[in-house]
Amino acid sequence: MTRLTLLACAAAAPLALAAAPALADDAAEATSVAELIVTGEIAFRDRTDDVNPTLAYDLDYFQRFEPVSVGEMLKRVPGVTFTSDVLEFDGVSMRGLPPGYTQVLINGRRAPGGEGDRSFFVDRIPAELVERIEIIRSPRADQPSDGMAGSLNVVLKEGATLTGGFVKAGALINEDGKARPSGAIAYAGATASGDTTYWAGLNYQGRRNPKKKVSYRYEGEFADFDNVEYQSDTRDGVDISANGEIAHRFATGRLRLSGLVVDTDRDEDETSLVYEALPRGDFDEFEIQAERIRQRTYALDLDGEFEVGPGKLGFDLGWSRYDEKTRGSVDVGGEEDFSDRELDEYVELDIDDQEWGAGAYYKWKSDFVELKAGLDWLKKTRDGSEIEFDIDDGVVGDPDPEPGAVYRIKERRIDPYVRLTFQPSARWTFDAGLRYETTRREVESDLGSVSNDAKELNPSLHATFRPTDVDQFRASIARTVRRPDYGLLAPYVAEEEPADDDDLRGNPNLDNETAWGVDIGYERRLGARGVVGINFFYRDVKDLIDLVATSEVSSSGLGRIYEPRNIGSGKTYGVEIDLSTPLDVIGLPNTGVFFNYTWLESEVTDPFTGQDRPFTNQPSYVYNVGFVHTVPSWNASFGASLYDRDMGYESGLDEEVTVDYGADLEAFVEKRFGDRYVVRLAAMNLLDKEKRETFRSFDGDSVDEILANRLARDVAESERERERSGVLYQITFRAAF
Repeated sequence: MTRLTLLACAAAAPLALAAAPALADDAAEATSVAELIVTGEIAFRDRTDDVNPTLAYDLDYFQRFEPVSVGEMLKRVPGVTFTSDVLEFDGVSMRGLPPGYTQVLINGRRAPGGEGDRSFFVDRIPAELVERIEIIRSPRADQPSDGMAGSLNVVLKEGATLTGGFVKAGALINEDGKARPSGAIAYAGATASGDTTYWAGLNYQGRRNPKKKVSYRYEGEFADFDNVEYQSDTRDGVDISANGEIAHRFATGRLRLSGLVVDTDRDEDETSLVYEALPRGDFDEFEIQAERIRQRTYALDLDGEFEVGPGKLGFDLGWSRYDEKTRGSVDVGGEEDFSDRELDEYVELDIDDQEWGAGAYYKWKSDFVELKAGLDWLKKTRDGSEIEFDIDDGVVGDPDPEPGAVYRIKERRIDPYVRLTFQPSARWTFDAGLRYETTRREVESDLGSVSNDAKELNPSLHATFRPTDVDQFRASIARTVRRPDYGLLAPYVAEEEPADDDDLRGNPNLDNETAWGVDIGYERRLGARGVVGINFFYRDVKDLIDLVATSEVSSSGLGRIYEPRNIGSGKTYGVEIDLSTPLDVIGLPNTGVFFNYTWLESEVTDPFTGQDRPFTNQPSYVYNVGFVHTVPSWNASFGASLYDRDMGYESGLDEEVTVDYGADLEAFVEKRFGDRYVVRLAAMNLLDKEKRETFRSFDGDSVDEILANRLARDVAESERERERSGVLYQITFRAAF
């Protein structure tokens, strides 16, 4: 049964203290919400002053296209891809690497959730709560070393930078005419003195994605037709979220308390009909899958910074919890009218993930030098279970968990760091740092308890050169890590994996994957608002986790026990280009264009075949191009954006898969009424893109037999699958107050 486990979008207990936004000096420095909600100005990518390579995009860069979530916002930033279904933007892949290689931060703090590879599903973070998106290509010492491919920092709105409020009402309308409502209300303000600021926001978002799939299956390599499967797959749910913040400025510092709650209820229903003749002849069987997903996220964070002696002392305390309960069932039968429908499988998935975190730092600054030293602490407990129940004559019976299927993973991390920033002149800035990350991990299940300690020293060095007021060069080198998947740590034995005669055993002694990375970039300001940049990156990855055959005999007596170990290596590199500018130079100041293109290449040794291949599903390119045009006399704007990527490749033991997507075109038109109201119509997936997959499967009872058939290109079965969802429309009304 296919299981899609969504991820919490809470701000987590910190692993590193990013510099917290300072309170405004007075209320006049805060931006009016009306200026953000109802504006004829075109927004472009910001040029940041960060010494490490960082791109920043404010909400108004995205908002006209009416993104529902952070996932849809990220389609318009360089080097970001998704491997989800059509109109699904959940597991984000930076630079084409699998989602587990991308770190997602919220307000500079790590965001935990339910995925086994530690990735973060960004489609539950409402766009309405976001102030800006930052792409951190290479980390500083005071930022977490996770994020081998890079980090995405989602900065939420706050009272210190905003004043006023807004309400939003809207609807998402699918191609079949069915609609789901959305609404939001938020307000930011300050006391009369301006010393205390506050923000509160509430968001309701209904979402529905009805997809149609068809799979053509063949014997051999697309030789003799076998059967055709028609699938109707609908995902229907509601996200309710709220966040709030209150901050106070004292004479010698500031203090801030913030919180976030996200509540998701989602139904996923898939019906599959299999026929042995085209188009719908000789009915064979049906399968009905149903999942009921309930996820809750809670987070609280308290941070502050105060003048102490010659410098400043900062601290952060945080708690977060992610709770998921997913219930899945599979019904099967052989009659086209479902008259013999019978329950065949029932599974319960439960995850309770809690994190407590704390951190402190002290920084001192002179005219040319800034020194910052700190310590981050994290305690994490993850209780998980995935239990299949016995089925007796279509009735759910007793739970029948596999050994080790109920587990607890505990991690304690203590990460001291030191960072030195040196600016000898206005043209040069250097930043050097060391981060020493220590992790103690314990894995407990009915099979026993195993612990593992890891210690890593992660240096970083960044340099910025500004030869003119408009030109900027950056160079960075840093060591990053990727932590093992939860599923690979649990020491239970899964029978008939990776092949029928073999067993797969988890390995709680896995170490982190590590990488040395280099980024070299150039950026130029175009006029007053535009910017163009180019960046080269390289990652040399060590201790890749691959499956290894042990000398132990499997439970069948015919195969071997496999387990994951740190034996592999790989590399990835590429070039990222981005442009965001108004067309002032050709007399079109009310027209803005944006373009980004990322070329990607990688090499990793396949653990089964020994051959070199790209990282899983990494395309060779991804791009986004579009424009926004404002008509001041009409108080209106319109624009369009095109997103596309190259084919990706996946390789398993007994299967080879290619994944390709059509281009994604979206457009909007908006009308403003005065300076308080705006109505916007947006359309997504205007080209009705398809997700196209091909599968080639190889038979064999053991790993050796399967690999022999792969080498001989003896394909047992093959399949072509096509998926579409149709055009999605959205209409919204916003009013500022």
